[in-house]
Amino acid sequence: MFTSENVEVPVFSWSEKILPWIMAHGIKIVFIIIVTLILNRFVNRFITRIVRIAVVADKYSSKEAEEKRENTLIHIFTFALRILLWSLAILTILQEFGVKVGALLGAAGIVGVALGFGAQSLVRDVISGLFIIIENQYRIGDVIDVGTVNGTVEDITLRKTTLRDIDGTTHHIPHGEIKIVSNKSKDFARINLDVGVAYDSNLEHVIEVINRVGNELAEDPAWKDMITAPPQFLRVNKLGDSAIEIKILGETIPLKQWEITGELRKKIVIAFNKENIEIPFPQRVIHSPNK
Repeated sequence: MFTSENVEVPVFSWSEKILPWIMAHGIKIVFIIIVTLILNRFVNRFITRIVRIAVVADKYSSKEAEEKRENTLIHIFTFALRILLWSLAILTILQEFGVKVGALLGAAGIVGVALGFGAQSLVRDVISGLFIIIENQYRIGDVIDVGTVNGTVEDITLRKTTLRDIDGTTHHIPHGEIKIVSNKSKDFARINLDVGVAYDSNLEHVIEVINRVGNELAEDPAWKDMITAPPQFLRVNKLGDSAIEIKILGETIPLKQWEITGELRKKIVIAFNKENIEIPFPQRVIHSPNK
């Protein structure tokens, strides 16, 4: 016959279970996170100093162009170093939780091999991105054409470039898809304007007016710092159906060519009106046989 007796079951408080783990692992985890946050805070400062020292200025590039190149490199290297830093921190923290990181990395390696054949485009994108960065083809802030897409470069990573066009649309372009890049804002830019005048115009007078307007624009305090070569008559470019097309060429600092070209158009129209120089519209002459 069994008798009931009070049996004492050992009860472990949470402190007896948790505190030893906190003392052995928790403090290490907190320390890892704090160190990672501190390093992450100084990554940008460290990369900035290294890039400013390492990048050699190109004697053909302006100070602004070199600064854009350095800022692009700082952005890319900072992003890559932060990913590496947090990856190492996460792996170290997982070890403290008892996860076998070696086995995890081994499994990741196997998965990587399995996915390797499907990741060829990713490898191509990264390699192409490295060449774009090393060759300084374009930088953040540049205006470029990439095939049928054009716009201002807003971001560059090793894998892709982000453009925003004049409509505000954002385009994400993998580097492996880029075949030809046309940079419209490197070193200098050109005013390239065609103006049509009537066939009965005095060309010498037209050329004198165009050159005068170009010189006045280049001497205008609002524009002179942006214009490196005044817009001037270059040649008679084309004999059209109803107009003589004149080519005007000048040079500006990068990214100002469109704004200055617009101002030049306005001043030419005003000057032509004052000088009674006709800017013709398309005309068609129809001959009918006599009946």
